[in-house]
Amino acid sequence: MEVSAPYALAAELTHRCPLRCPYCSNPLELQKKETELTTVEWLRVLEEASELGVVQVHFTGGEPLLRPDLSVLIRQSRQLGLFVNLITSGVGLTERRAEELAEAGVDSIQLSVQASEAELADTIAGFKAHELKRQAAGFIQAAGVPLHMNVVLHRRNLHLVEEIIELCLAWGARRLELANTQYYGWALANRRQLLPTKEQLVAAEESYRTTKERLGHLVELIWIVPDYYEDLPKPCMGGWGKLSLTVAPDGRVLPCTTAGSISSLSFESVRKRDLAWIWRESESFNAFRGFEWMPEPCRGCDRRFEDFGGCRCQAFLLTGDAGLTDPVCGRSPHRGMLTELVSSMNDADQELEISYRYRGG
Repeated sequence: MEVSAPYALAAELTHRCPLRCPYCSNPLELQKKETELTTVEWLRVLEEASELGVVQVHFTGGEPLLRPDLSVLIRQSRQLGLFVNLITSGVGLTERRAEELAEAGVDSIQLSVQASEAELADTIAGFKAHELKRQAAGFIQAAGVPLHMNVVLHRRNLHLVEEIIELCLAWGARRLELANTQYYGWALANRRQLLPTKEQLVAAEESYRTTKERLGHLVELIWIVPDYYEDLPKPCMGGWGKLSLTVAPDGRVLPCTTAGSISSLSFESVRKRDLAWIWRESESFNAFRGFEWMPEPCRGCDRRFEDFGGCRCQAFLLTGDAGLTDPVCGRSPHRGMLTELVSSMNDADQELEISYRYRGG
């Protein structure tokens, strides 16, 4: 089958991070500093990505600010004509570092926030970071870089949607991603502590809609659906191995940031193969391309052109088989496992659990 070029690269520079967020999508087995790609290796990856057709690079982690070569990588990306976005906790960002990133050519910086209330935000992050984030937002604006923000929504902060939006607006955000928790990595390990009730979700979504209508074009608001409560699965990254790719800190190349959780697949490394070969020829990238791999009911479903069978990582994590229909789908024979879980979380007598398994802990 013909393979189109990817348009975006998620460059995971490191898994190291000062925060310990219990919903982090990084794997439970975090890569150590010694395994990370070197500056020279990343420069080669960026050049190969540009030659492959990539037009955007998103530097992420962990915390990419922990890499002293970050400005070097940003500058190389801009010289290659790539749009550069930095995804950061903001911890460790100084006024001088923000100016340095701006001078290197970063196009936008996405800053995370955990809640609108400092005490709760720090509890969720497992680190006193909220005030540091506020300062970081100021440094980003002073450097003249567009500020985007994101918050992961869950049982502990859903009631604060309107306040979180107002906080991000006050900090100068032009765009805010309200991302309901997706259950991979540490979020899967903390699923019972994070999964909200249906009542919470309904109230939060209504708050989002009314606030969005009130604010108009002051800030772009993006609502990421909480798919455990959906009857139809979310699209699998626009199709497995179709639009984007991720390079992990150790050089493994993944179809998405969480694909490494599929232990039944072996992923090639840029240390042994060039990016173009991995994208076009590797077994892992071709495993779920197209539609021939699909079982029923996906293969005969018209929605296969929209959701591509749903999330392969989620199918694997919930059933042990990445080739099955995503259990979020109401037509999946495994939907019952999610129905039972969601029902248990909506028990009116169940108390809110707050004991997290913190990332890295």
